[in-house]
Amino acid sequence: MNKFLPVGIIGTGSYVPEKELTNLELEKMVDTTDEWIKTRTGISKRRIADAETATSDLATKAAQIAIKDAGLLPEDIDLIIVATVTPDMSFPSTACIVQKNIGAKKAAAFDLEAACSGFIYGITVGEQFIKSGIYKNILVIGAETLSKILNWKDRNTCVLFGDGAGAAVLSQVDEGYGMLASTLGADGASGDYLTQPAGGSRIPASLETVENNLHYVQMDGSEVFKFAVRIMAKSALQATENSGLKIEDIDYMIPHQANIRIIESAAKRLNISMDKVYVNLNNYGNMSAASVPVALDEAVRNGKIKRDDIVSLVAFGGGLTWGSSIIKWAK
Repeated sequence: MNKFLPVGIIGTGSYVPEKELTNLELEKMVDTTDEWIKTRTGISKRRIADAETATSDLATKAAQIAIKDAGLLPEDIDLIIVATVTPDMSFPSTACIVQKNIGAKKAAAFDLEAACSGFIYGITVGEQFIKSGIYKNILVIGAETLSKILNWKDRNTCVLFGDGAGAAVLSQVDEGYGMLASTLGADGASGDYLTQPAGGSRIPASLETVENNLHYVQMDGSEVFKFAVRIMAKSALQATENSGLKIEDIDYMIPHQANIRIIESAAKRLNISMDKVYVNLNNYGNMSAASVPVALDEAVRNGKIKRDDIVSLVAFGGGLTWGSSIIKWAK
């Protein structure tokens, strides 16, 4: 019987646009207030890409930082996975564009779409290629320019989201370290709660779809909230149990940065102190697939996560999807 190789994260990187959009500025754009947004979501500001910046541009910069942090060169990368719901275009894939941008000539490349759960889906998929011996080094990127698909007249959605990119390099690590367990899930029957209706084969782009705002994010906020509160804790617990550990063994949790009330509720259900939970949504809002890797990179660089720590990553998103990974940090 073949022995699977231990796989972990050996480098991280992140990049967000320079432009900040504060709640006070949003007050001038839609019928909302700084106090309402902070109280309901915990968000104070978010980063917004300019008109010339695409998802691949953010992804490229995060990727270059992660590869350098891993002590590798672009030609050392065997596979690039980009998790995004805001690709530059339907094809070529954003991953192929990133491959060209960074000069990773040997790398295979594809996009993966699991909305806000995308990064965890991505590292779970990438892990399989390495532990089975097919590839050695895999670059996984979560990147979004959600500002491009927001209706800036819809106060229920435009206050929530921001742009950014986070990346991680997966490779073989020491025995006993790296990704200990992961769990992925989906509930397609509830997919209508969070959608971008037009632009695909079901409702192709037309003058009518544009006029009816069907290319923008549409969300049933109350249903997504109820789903998230339930699934975040359940998913994190399942992955922890699958790893053979207990919740009290977790040193640090990196949750999807959607809403502070969801994060606090999940932590309470799991009986994890908020001191062990990384939160940066006040500065960035919900960056979908970029939320977890950006927060992970910041937590590592801020010294919150260090070698031997047990780290829990957990996310939920459109689809509806969810995922969680338990990692014994090797770097």
